[in-house]
Amino acid sequence: MIAFLIKRLFHALLVMFVISIIAFSIQDNLGDPIQQMVGQSVPESEREALREQLGLNDPFLVQYLRFAKNAAQLDFGYSYIFNEPTTEVVLRHLPATLELVAATTLLIVLLSVPIGVYSAIRPRALLSRFFMGVSIVGISIPVFLTAIVLIQLFAIGVTWTPFPADTGWGSWLNDLITTDGGMPAYGRGDPVHVFGTWYTNFASTEGLVYLVLPAISLASIMLPLFIRLIRAEMLEVLQSEYVKFARAKGISLRRIYFLHALKNTMLPVITVGGVQIGTLVAYTILTETVFQWPGMGLMFLNAINRSDIPLIVTYLMIVGLIFVITNTLVDLIYGLVNPTVKLTGKPA
Repeated sequence: MIAFLIKRLFHALLVMFVISIIAFSIQDNLGDPIQQMVGQSVPESEREALREQLGLNDPFLVQYLRFAKNAAQLDFGYSYIFNEPTTEVVLRHLPATLELVAATTLLIVLLSVPIGVYSAIRPRALLSRFFMGVSIVGISIPVFLTAIVLIQLFAIGVTWTPFPADTGWGSWLNDLITTDGGMPAYGRGDPVHVFGTWYTNFASTEGLVYLVLPAISLASIMLPLFIRLIRAEMLEVLQSEYVKFARAKGISLRRIYFLHALKNTMLPVITVGGVQIGTLVAYTILTETVFQWPGMGLMFLNAINRSDIPLIVTYLMIVGLIFVITNTLVDLIYGLVNPTVKLTGKPA
């Protein structure tokens, strides 16, 4: 275990180094931060003096070495927009993103496992065919379009009257497909303060209501993938010899499905799922923009629009760190679920 952690720590440092190089390499193509800071009316001499003061005229290597030295002390510089350390800006927006990803992950797990298992156990059932058809549609629709549709249906409301309203059955059907709206679809509401810069939506009913539409929208891109993955893996496991042997021994189907088969089904799901859950952090940019959710995604988009290079670089470093931590945790969980796997890479 210790050897594995040391090896992963080395890999993490290497990955973070590559991410920092890439982030710094693209900074010259993100616009002129001086123009965003001072506007058009400031003379060119003052612009040049400010550029020199910020070190923007230094060679790339000098700028990067200065950044790396400060980054080792968790100092990523000052944000041009907020005029405060970028770490403080990111930490202020990080809780909103993490809570949105956590709510989305919970929704994916609670829905994908039972639906995927059922679709594998009853592959020809009408409900299974329905789930597979919906999953194809879900994968094909972009996140932002799903978010807009959800806002229209449940926040604004839609009135449909295709059936004759003067009949009982027509009126009932019209009411069935009509939505009143009223759900919140802008911002986080009034989250509860926990400590420091952490405000949570999980501590109140109102906060949870604000999470519903963004979480469903963000889950729509990953949920179909997990359903189909679990179904495919479960079908393969159910065809294995040890499952056939367990049936021949007379072991109950419930025990075979949910103890023996499901455990082996989850091994590849954990591997793929860990990476995909980390990818949700990147997908939050679109979701947070549509719902104006004050997280890192919306912050990152504003930083790009205003050429806040230190904030952009800090965001990329933090997201890279989240990916590294997620992948390490996935490897550890995989080793716990499947004890025959050696984390050190040596054969069992």
